[in-house]
Amino acid sequence: MKKEVIIVAGGQGQRMHSALPKQFLLLGGKPVLMHSIECFFCYDSSIHIVLVLPENQLGYWEELKSAYQFNIPHDVVTGGNERFFSVQNGLTHISGNSLVAVHDGVRPFVSDETLHRCFDGAEKYGNAVPCCKVNDSMRQVTQQKNCAVDRSVFRVIQTPQVFRSDILVKAYEQDFSARFTDDASVVEILGENIHLVDGNIENIKITTTFDLLVGEALIKSP
Repeated sequence: MKKEVIIVAGGQGQRMHSALPKQFLLLGGKPVLMHSIECFFCYDSSIHIVLVLPENQLGYWEELKSAYQFNIPHDVVTGGNERFFSVQNGLTHISGNSLVAVHDGVRPFVSDETLHRCFDGAEKYGNAVPCCKVNDSMRQVTQQKNCAVDRSVFRVIQTPQVFRSDILVKAYEQDFSARFTDDASVVEILGENIHLVDGNIENIKITTTFDLLVGEALIKSP
């Protein structure tokens, strides 16, 4: 099936304490977002890439593309006030029967192996969501107390989350709900079972200055 990806980049850099949105911060000498786009292009150069950005960042992105001679083909779409609406807008540029990935623009280290597992799983099961096991001990906290929980039954969820286009489009015809934390939670409301696949531990989300330091180390590692 045809492969497509909606890359959502709506960050403002608040947790970075930076005036520059986090997707535009430099990592290994170029913006984080460019690394994220390159992951998909290197995996499959024929993939249709849709980039969703806030309206006030469109001009700056054009400047960056020119400055870094960034020529990977992609469509650019204006985002919404919530991630849900940004994905909705991105879906207007998806065509026909395809496998559609939705990816965070600040996850620049997704591996080819994870992408293979996600697209292959979505073609077989209708969806595939990458995850990693929890290594740390966990406790559940309530207002009254906290208690240990079995970490073996929990998973840390990553992107890209990949779906058959007909499933994803139908899911995003729903009204927005605060319960939607990712695309899997939107699709799950329709009664779809979510199929988990192994992610890669390096597939971190760059949201803090510490994450950026880890990213620089990953860029430099052999």
